Parts: sequence; structure tokens; C-alpha cells
Amino acid sequence: MNDNTKLMNLIGLAQRARKLETGTDFTIKAIAGGKARLVILANDASANLTKKITDKAAFYHATVITPLTETELSIAIGHKRTVIAILDAGLAKAITKLTAQR
Repeated sequence: MNDNTKLMNLIGLAQRARKLETGTDFTIKAIAGGKARLVILANDASANLTKKITDKAAFYHATVITPLTETELSIAIGHKRTVIAILDAGLAKAITKLTAQR
């Protein structure tokens, strides 16, 4: 099992546990509310969305990673999305550790 598959499985687990917010508006609310432990942005997201999310995350001191494409992210959660926020600290730590090994 490659790293992308493991990462997608962890994101799917977060989805099933209801420990993530999906979509731009809900992700921004989670960042601003201090609930987002980790923000995952598709690496092929538009420049406008990338700037919006990274600026908001920088202001509120949230971590943003871009390990997957929009297609991979959408497959992992079962909905077409470009950005998600992980709300659980343990899952965020596991995802961060997995992406750091790349």
C-alpha cells in the first residue's frame, strides 16, 4: 500500500468519524473557530482558493498541507472537494507524520 492510499484511508476514517469539515466555507469557519487541527488543500487547487485558504490559515496559525490532487481527495471522502479540515488532533498527527515521511 503506497503513501497516497494510506493517506486517503486516514482521511476516509476521519470522514466516517465525522472529524472533518469539507468545502471552502466550512473549512474557513473551522480555521477561524480554532477547530481545524490540519487543513488539507488539493495540490491542483486554483490560485484564488489557495491564497484564500493559506492566508486564513496563516492568520489563525493553522497548518496547511497539499499532498493530494482534487480527484484523490474527492475519492477519499466520497464528495467532490478541494479543501478539508481535520478536526481531530490524533488523526491530524497521524496524517502529518505520514506526509512528513515522503
